[in-house]
Amino acid sequence: MTYQNYSLKQLQQIDAAHHLHPFTDHRELREVGSRIITRANGPFIYDSEGAEILDGMAGLWCVNVGYGRDELAEAAYAQMKELPYYNSFFKCSTPTPVLLSQKLAEIAPKNVSQVFYGSSGSEANDTALRLVRHYWVLEGKPEKNRIISRKMAYHGSTVAGTSLGGMDAMHKQLGGAVPNIVHVMMPYAYELALPGESDHDFGLRAAGAVEDAILEAGADKVAAFIGEPVMGAGGVKIPPVSYWPEVQRICRKYDVLLMLDEVITGYGRTGEWFAAQTLGIEPDTITTAKALTSGYQPLSALLVGDRIASTLVEKGGEFNHGYTYSGHPVACAVALKNLEIIEREGLVDRVRNDTGAYFAKALQERIAEHDLVGEVRSIGLMGAIEIVKDKATKERFLPAGSAAVTVRDHAIAHGMMLRATGDTMILSPPLIWTRDTIDMACERISKALDLAQADLRKR
Repeated sequence: MTYQNYSLKQLQQIDAAHHLHPFTDHRELREVGSRIITRANGPFIYDSEGAEILDGMAGLWCVNVGYGRDELAEAAYAQMKELPYYNSFFKCSTPTPVLLSQKLAEIAPKNVSQVFYGSSGSEANDTALRLVRHYWVLEGKPEKNRIISRKMAYHGSTVAGTSLGGMDAMHKQLGGAVPNIVHVMMPYAYELALPGESDHDFGLRAAGAVEDAILEAGADKVAAFIGEPVMGAGGVKIPPVSYWPEVQRICRKYDVLLMLDEVITGYGRTGEWFAAQTLGIEPDTITTAKALTSGYQPLSALLVGDRIASTLVEKGGEFNHGYTYSGHPVACAVALKNLEIIEREGLVDRVRNDTGAYFAKALQERIAEHDLVGEVRSIGLMGAIEIVKDKATKERFLPAGSAAVTVRDHAIAHGMMLRATGDTMILSPPLIWTRDTIDMACERISKALDLAQADLRKR
């Protein structure tokens, strides 16, 4: 049985009858029907009707090497033939997670050399939460268990991930979060800076919110601060350059661990292997997933700093945590080959030395001046476009988020896959994009903005 035996309508009907999608209004989806993506190649995806769409989201922040990589399929096939699965329990291991761990230690920031595997970023953040709290217990400070996070942060969809994140709608549906997690302001100057406040001063003020939360609880009660180097699902919020050095100084001052969530920013997105290296952050843990395999297999890797790892090894006894698929040999084989491709083709260097700067310039010169655009911003190959009703006052269209959806729908209809988050259009393309691909994207985005503006004028 293959999908080619079914019409689009039949697939949509089966999808509606049996498939519950993530982050979806299911009644609305069933009224319009799913877009069925059937194949992909390079930077493009194709739907069941043959429409070619330039993928501006790398799937879901993950397909860094692009689509149609035979090497990754062959790596999975070879590993499946040799050893499709064995677990990492019972004092056992398999070759591919062993070798992948060595590779990750080589490319990770200094003093980060241990790895714990799962299958998703959400799982990795669950692990990070448990590990950090367990660390302080082993150090004789069980009361040091509060985690400071940020409003609008996204750290996954499990109970722990939702609790760590700062999305109000997710908290409301959860109906009871993991305790001792607090959320402070996000470093988003476009909306939160005071009149006349410089980016530098705003960054220090936003970092100061972390210190205020530590002092309110008492440093002896705070285990860690968790943050995305660049807030992704919350709208590609890029902090001022003053923010992370000050956050790091504060964490060190009060002996608070620093947890980075690089599920989105890891593996070349910002022009280094990790955004920690781009921004000069020295973390105690780094959560990664997505681009570790370029999305070809589900795999996450929590990178653990030497401070935590040494305590876990020397004082920990059994760490009562893990997953059936921790260190899955096939997923790890694909990850190894994926990292080889990224390295061999110089994709990280390309983002740092060429396409990242070209992307930023293209957004500024071709998109920023549009009447619907309040701000564009980017770092590496990761960008955002703020949709506004009035550029001068930053007034948004009502209802909130509706204008961005209008832009998104026109973009997709004209061959450009974008994501709308609130009033923000998000871009996170494959790292294989070239200057020509960026030019193509800007042309299609400009067209979508023009068409959306015509629609919005009718309101």
